[in-house]
Amino acid sequence: MRRFGLLALFIGLLIPLFASAPAHAQATRTWVSGVGDDANPCSRTAPCKTFAGAISKTAPAGEINCLDPGGFGAITITKSISLNCHEVFGSVLVAGTNGIVISAASTDKVSIRNLDVQGLNSGIAGIKILSAGVVTIEDCVIQQFTQQGIADVRTNTGGTLLIKNTLVSFNGGAGVAAVGASVTNMTVDGLKSFNNAFGIAVGTGNNVTAKQSDFSGNATAGVEADSGGQLTVDNSAINGNGTGVMAGGAIRLSNSNINFNNTAFSGTPTSYGTNRVFGNVTLGSTPTTASQQ
Repeated sequence: MRRFGLLALFIGLLIPLFASAPAHAQATRTWVSGVGDDANPCSRTAPCKTFAGAISKTAPAGEINCLDPGGFGAITITKSISLNCHEVFGSVLVAGTNGIVISAASTDKVSIRNLDVQGLNSGIAGIKILSAGVVTIEDCVIQQFTQQGIADVRTNTGGTLLIKNTLVSFNGGAGVAAVGASVTNMTVDGLKSFNNAFGIAVGTGNNVTAKQSDFSGNATAGVEADSGGQLTVDNSAINGNGTGVMAGGAIRLSNSNINFNNTAFSGTPTSYGTNRVFGNVTLGSTPTTASQQ
């Protein structure tokens, strides 16, 4: 009888300990590997296999890193997070779907760095931004999607997007599109947008600044803005496109090359008089000249 009493007392002491044990906490840094397993905790010594497997184990504002080369699958991002495969080949390879979808809160910050996003000529969009606060895309390659390489279609107000040192090419839609229903402020720096339908397309209500970028070989237009869209292009190349500059909205040009297009200009873009226009099959419309201050 005494033995049963001691056992009951021992179990009674253990129950509060088990009840108070915390669930497995999310880590601020997790890891994926080409030979990982999504059943793992995504630590450096036990990495996950995919971004989708790692994100649920990563704390908000945390970072997912690539431990070694691999293809880490499509992902939907729903919180502040960074995907960073710096100095390691990290790829998202998809067919018939989007590569990376960002559907986060309007206050969330998302960073995507050093990724190769491939659509195999059947993927829909490379990176599609549905909602988020601040998004940065840096040192990425995004290719072969049937729609846009990067599509910012946000409806939340106050969104910003920075694209730096990134290549988008061979996409059926625009290489980069800012076409959300609310105002998005976008800056592109060192963007290479080649052989898409449009190099960059700006929808109504969106404000985009492009500098030190190259919009060349695009079938319909190198740079385009719809009515109510605002696009400023500085120190960039707009060469070998169907139409170089297609200004349904406000496009302002400075220190840029507009060369070897079938038509240099359509609509009424504004030039600050510092551009170089040469070798186009037709000039098209004449830009409005703005004075420098």
